[in-house]
Order: sequence, then C-alpha cells, then structure tokens
Amino acid sequence: MSTALTFDELFDPEFLSSLGHLSITARRVAGGGRFGEKLSKDLGSGLEFKDFRPYSAGDDLRRIDWNIYNRLGRIFLRLYEEQQDLPLYLMPDLSESMYSEGAVRAKAALRASLAMATISMNQNDSAGLVPFGEDMEVITKGKSGKANIMSFARHLSGLKPQAKTDLPKSLQKLSSLNLRSGLLVIVSDFFDPAGLEAIKKALGKVKHKVLLIQIVRPSDSDPTLQGELRLRDCETGEVADIAMTTAVLKRYQEAYQTFSEQLAQVAKKRQAGLLRLDAEGDVVGQLAKLFETGSLHV
Repeated sequence: MSTALTFDELFDPEFLSSLGHLSITARRVAGGGRFGEKLSKDLGSGLEFKDFRPYSAGDDLRRIDWNIYNRLGRIFLRLYEEQQDLPLYLMPDLSESMYSEGAVRAKAALRASLAMATISMNQNDSAGLVPFGEDMEVITKGKSGKANIMSFARHLSGLKPQAKTDLPKSLQKLSSLNLRSGLLVIVSDFFDPAGLEAIKKALGKVKHKVLLIQIVRPSDSDPTLQGELRLRDCETGEVADIAMTTAVLKRYQEAYQTFSEQLAQVAKKRQAGLLRLDAEGDVVGQLAKLFETGSLHV
C-alpha cells in the first residue's frame, strides 16, 4: 500500500507561487466576473435585465416598468438575473492506481485540486473537498477566502491512499448529501472496475454541474514495454503473464483509444466539461488554458 504525499512533496514554493498567476489569468479571462458564477432568475436587485412579465397582486411595485405602462396601458415587471456564487466541490481520486509508479498521477491530481480551490477562494467563493477511492469522504463541505487556502492545502496533503476505486458508489453517496448545487470537479484516471457505463449512470443522478479532469501519462497510450512480462494489477493484486508482441501492443492501444473516446461520450451526454491533464506536465500551465479557451464553461 502506498503512503500519503507530504505537504513539501506536493506543494513546493515554486508551485505555490504559480497559483497566483493562475488566479490572475482566470480573472482576466472572465472579464471581471467570478469563477464558477451562475445566473439564477430573481426578481429584485438583479445585476442584468432578463425579461418582462405581467404584474401579479403582491409583486414589488418598484419593479414596474412605467415606460411600458405609458405606451400600452398595461403593467409589467422587469425581471433580472442575479449573479450568485457557485460552490466548488473537488473530488480527487485516492485509489492505488493514482499512487503507483511514484505517485505522479496523485501529485498532479492534488495539485490540480488546490489550483481550482485557490481560484475559487481568492474570489470568496467556497471550495469543498470530497475525495474518493473505495468510498467517498467529506473533508470539508466548503470554505472561502484567501485565509483558508493553506488550510485546504494541508487537508490535501493529509489524504491517505485507498486500495481500490469505486467512483459510482462514491457519486451515489455524494448525491445523498444535502449540498448546495455547485460545480463538481472529479480528478481521476477513471480506471474503475465498474466501467464507464456505471460511472455515466451515477453521474446522471448528480445535481451539480460537472467537470471531469482526466489524469493521463504518455505511457497510457504508448507503453514502453516489450518481451515476456508479469503484470500485476495495483488495486486487485491480480497477476497476468504477457508476451508483449507488436500485435498485443496494438490491441492495447486500440483498447485505450476506445476507452478515451467512451469517456468523452460520457462527458458529452452529461453535458460535462472534460480536460485531459498530463501528469508529467505543468499542472498550472495546463489549467490556465482551461480559462483561455473557455473550456471551463460547463
């Protein structure tokens, strides 16, 4: 069983410094708006005009549009859209597959989680932490404000790896919680024994908007393996003896390509965002592109 990553292993000074640049990029691209902000119809002190509707007894007289009344002789109210904060829920994968081979995937996933939380907290939106492996755990339902960023980072560094993966079960548990509707960011390799169909079904019951961040490595699609090999599943412990021939490698690459395409279809049908993040690359740089390309709008 792998061990937890320490704070210093996860968040070196250079990385922490780069988070400030990501926050600035997010604000600049948002045009002064807030990360994760949503619009909800409201009759009151809205920020932007939306529509009209006929007056009903008991409505706020201050919202009557007298120009329409003067023209048509009928009373209408002005409806507005009010910007409200959208809670952010980070769901990093703590299963053994994320921690194998030097925990490169886990490090990238936890860094991405802190980066997203930092953007949210810097704008006084709330960020919650609900990691999963065999089960889902609520570490914090939501904290906001710059003062809580380091506390969130310490929560991340204290997370312990779990032996197996069960994302569908974890999503079902999440759906049963009384959480405000928000943006759920799942950070995982999505290698789950239950399969993508079960994940898709579980996502269909989640009330939040969803962003999938798939943690990948170059070796996923092009493994540098050859010859007679004994492979062990890092989560189940199952062992298989494989002769890695050119034909076997080709079948594997085709299977991985199919998996990637199916994950994209899961995201599309759920109207979720999908970002593939290279675990061996610059996490902050890749996330910055999320804002620059507008891919964050899910």
